[in-house]
Amino acid sequence: MQPLKGLILSGGKGTRLRPITHTSAKQLVPVANKPVLFYAIEAMAQAGIDQVGIIIAPETGDEVRYAAGDGSRFGVRLTYILQEQPAGLAHAALTAEPFLGDSPFVMYLGDNLLQGGIEDLVVAFTEHEPDALILLTPVPDPENYGVAELSDGAVVHLVEKPSAPRTDLALVGVYMFTSCVHDAARAIEPSARGELEITDAIQRLVDDGRRVEPHIVKGWWKDTGRLDDMLAANRLVLDTIQTRLEGELIDTQLDGRVVIERGARLERSAVRGPAIIGAGARLTDCYVGPYTAVGEGCEISGAEVEHSILLAGSAVRDLGRMESSLLGRNVKVGRDRRQPRAYRFMVGDNSEIGIP
Repeated sequence: MQPLKGLILSGGKGTRLRPITHTSAKQLVPVANKPVLFYAIEAMAQAGIDQVGIIIAPETGDEVRYAAGDGSRFGVRLTYILQEQPAGLAHAALTAEPFLGDSPFVMYLGDNLLQGGIEDLVVAFTEHEPDALILLTPVPDPENYGVAELSDGAVVHLVEKPSAPRTDLALVGVYMFTSCVHDAARAIEPSARGELEITDAIQRLVDDGRRVEPHIVKGWWKDTGRLDDMLAANRLVLDTIQTRLEGELIDTQLDGRVVIERGARLERSAVRGPAIIGAGARLTDCYVGPYTAVGEGCEISGAEVEHSILLAGSAVRDLGRMESSLLGRNVKVGRDRRQPRAYRFMVGDNSEIGIP
């Protein structure tokens, strides 16, 4: 088998994470202070794949290019491939065909996280040489995913977001294909939602007698397209960190595994891990609880924050307690001490505010 190439999908509008994605690509929202997209690139590099194409959208492509660069810091060569419209995963594979050529490839959804990377999967794909290898995992809500049916360990049927799922095996956002998938994608018709579905392309491979090998994921997998999933992914990644202290601590107590990045300053505060405090952050008279990622240059004072993600430049002041929250870049949250007391908001479309 030829050396594998990589294809990471970083298009899409990220509607389920609005308003964060009104101004940023969903694949660049950080988990444990690292953009989700970077986990996918690192997984490719760790599996020995050094030629990686990234599908980008017109609206966010420049931002993705700026963030990931040429790939040299990850040990790969990145090629950016513009997909004018989000017309489905199979359409993305066709859009990338000039880059992929006849090479087998790994297709990785850029807003997904997969525990343990893809090294073992690449080895299995290379050794068994199927026409496609798909990753599956049992989920409680299969109607929200592509779903596969197996018979005697072989894939026999796939359907995208079925209203009445016949199994609970959802397709995880990592696929491995030989170049025959391009002909399969050309042979299918758009779905009811107007997209070329990758499930339909894989079904075409099955119908044509091609060998599609299933692999049941044993570790965790997260699609980070929604707030609850982002927070869950943040929790899972933070569970793997090791203590690293590079910032300045003044009358501050740390408990558990905590990362304090360079230039951060913590004064009269307490941090209970697992948690990460980003470079240049300022924490004063506050408490940061488990499963919190505080981004670069953030400020927390006179507040308690737990199980939350704060993007770069955000500030939480004199708030009491905040939990299970995601703050975008340069967001300011605090209590207004002026009289008369009243709530004062400037809120974008599709936001959500909870007030006890």
